[in-house]
Amino acid sequence: MAKSKSPSRKSDPAVILEIAYQTAIDNIEKSPVRGAGLTGDVEYVCRCSNLAGTRFLMACLVAKLSNPAIDIRKPYTEIGGKGIYSGRHYDETYVGPFTLKYDLPVNPTTSFLTPAFRTNREIIKPGVELGGRPRKLYETVVKLITAVHSKKVGSEFLLVEIIRWLVVIKDEREHRLESLFASLKASQSDSGLPAESIVNLVQQHLALPKSSRLPVLVVAAAYQAAQNYLGEWCLPLQGHTAADSQTGALGDIQIALKDENDVVTVYEMKAKRVTQDDIEIAARKIAGAGISIQNYIFITTDAVDDSVKDYAGRMQLSGDTAFKCAC
Repeated sequence: MAKSKSPSRKSDPAVILEIAYQTAIDNIEKSPVRGAGLTGDVEYVCRCSNLAGTRFLMACLVAKLSNPAIDIRKPYTEIGGKGIYSGRHYDETYVGPFTLKYDLPVNPTTSFLTPAFRTNREIIKPGVELGGRPRKLYETVVKLITAVHSKKVGSEFLLVEIIRWLVVIKDEREHRLESLFASLKASQSDSGLPAESIVNLVQQHLALPKSSRLPVLVVAAAYQAAQNYLGEWCLPLQGHTAADSQTGALGDIQIALKDENDVVTVYEMKAKRVTQDDIEIAARKIAGAGISIQNYIFITTDAVDDSVKDYAGRMQLSGDTAFKCAC
């Protein structure tokens, strides 16, 4: 690694991140972390399906680099005492815009609002229980924070290593998609993309982690394609991470009669088992909206228990809405 590229502790957070990014790009094949055996831990955090750990670590590291007097283990002002700082401030003000600029594969929102980091107000040190899943992720985050605090690894080098892995993972995903599209293009005939290829493409995308939005887009696209024949259309989709209570939506997809905005069918996508509580929550949303819809349909990746199906049928008897579950 070129020493002149090392992030300066006297730089502001935005400059620190930019220099770290350029250092990672210039040394993409070479890890800056030496001796501590932490490269595998960084790769695990960056590749984990739970992306909260990456932004958390980056925020803590940037804070430490911008102000060496802070205690990297104390990213919550509620902890009190010397060395405290607001990790969320560094995350939202600097890390968020930086990762968005370079399209790095991290949480789209601050990690400090995820369950494990939102509820914790303890010093990040061995033995602290962050309570998130997978447990190994949070244990590894604590291990890396401890390594910096004990000076087993420099903050600047760990930050570069995190960014280096994020760039590697981003490039891997882009190459995978390019290869897939090239394969489909090669098999495309003059009559257009074969139906089988379309199905395979959708199935491959659904099999990828963090593809929970795709089923929503599939159903919405189907309605858009057939709206002239169905006499129904899909209302504009709301933000994927926004709660229904914030947007006023009744579910993931809202279907109305053509040329009208009155909802007649609602789809709710679940990447987990549908429960009776889910049906009750949906019923309360409908009642609170003061409207009448014909169908409220749950689509789940899990099996649907007969007891849940029976409960949905009984709910239908008490109102105008038919609740349905499908997997």
